[in-house]
Amino acid sequence: MIAATGDVASARAAQDASSTVPVVFTIGGDPVRIGLVKSLNRPGGHVTGILFNQNVLGAKRVELLREIAPSVSRVALLMNPTNPNVDVERVDAEAGARKLGLETVTLNARNAREIDTAFEQLLGAKADGIITATDPIPLDRREEIVAFANRHKLPVVGFVRQFAAVGGLLSYGPSISWMYRQAGDYVGQILKGVRPAEMPVMQPTKFELVVDLKTALGLTVPMTLQASADEVIE
Repeated sequence: MIAATGDVASARAAQDASSTVPVVFTIGGDPVRIGLVKSLNRPGGHVTGILFNQNVLGAKRVELLREIAPSVSRVALLMNPTNPNVDVERVDAEAGARKLGLETVTLNARNAREIDTAFEQLLGAKADGIITATDPIPLDRREEIVAFANRHKLPVVGFVRQFAAVGGLLSYGPSISWMYRQAGDYVGQILKGVRPAEMPVMQPTKFELVVDLKTALGLTVPMTLQASADEVIE
């Protein structure tokens, strides 16, 4: 069998490699729309897996950024334009920003090298906050993104705990550790004889809010937000 844990590209490659070898994927987009499975409840073929984020959380991340940094007026959305879920996430974040009277600017990074170009564009656009899209590229470069943001005193919101763990102001999203544990469990079940066609695509039921008080950047983190956080890094 194949464990395809590199988001949509690896899932599609594994699906196309064989019509019979079972595949367990981990992705951030809609596997039905992408064509990996027939439905979430009954995948129907040789492919199943873990859906990292069945809910669009862009607007919620904008809301959290505004709550912790009320002076923010223009938010940079750091996104991979080749990600199949990018348009849905961008539209959601833009709608959430408009509701709060904030402007947004979209910065595209198709690969790790383009992150540096996005940094230059961000400074030129005079954005005063950063939200990363749900994508492996910003996750892989999270330390560089956080270091840049802190150096320029820009609050950054990541989509998983790993951003806050390396000094980002906060993160909000599913647990990536949960996703990989569940993928491993599915691999084990398939190796014991369970058919992927009958294994529902698993979806997260909990979202983690992590706040790093060490990276407050002179901001006052509301006690209500600290109380509601799943983890506060001090």
